[in-house]
Amino acid sequence: MKFKICLLGESGVGKTSLVSQFVHSVFKDQYLTTIGVKIDKKPLKIDGKQVDLLVWDIAGGSDSSKNIGSYLKGARGLLLVADGTRADTIAYADQMLEDKDLAWAKSLPKSFLVNKSDLVDKWEWTEEINSELNKKYDSVAVTSAKSGHFVEDAFVGLARSMLAQVKTD
Repeated sequence: MKFKICLLGESGVGKTSLVSQFVHSVFKDQYLTTIGVKIDKKPLKIDGKQVDLLVWDIAGGSDSSKNIGSYLKGARGLLLVADGTRADTIAYADQMLEDKDLAWAKSLPKSFLVNKSDLVDKWEWTEEINSELNKKYDSVAVTSAKSGHFVEDAFVGLARSMLAQVKTD
């Protein structure tokens, strides 16, 4: 089985670093802006089934928002990513699917990742925000692309949700 998953969020939240950590087990300190979309593939064995994840790392920021609908076509799951040290990125990621043209994407399995848990001393993430997001998303996870904390679990958890949805379709 092949599943396309898309990472969405503001620029600089660590989407590319999360993908690099998940696919290659690597973290790089230098920041490189994604232009358009970057696609990686990761084969997994989940609950005895072979699954190939096609991971679409979609550029963040207002310039890319007009193309999001076309990038999401064919997606089976979404990871909305925010930077826990920047509350504005949490609100941005949470609002990304509010566009009426993306209403169909709300039915996809989706997880909300709050990245950069290694910078907890600069944290703007609160239990109140966590509680609100848990009402909207299949899962909410705190990750660190730098340390690898909960990165694999987040991607595999989404893949499990996608498998479960396929069984019910």
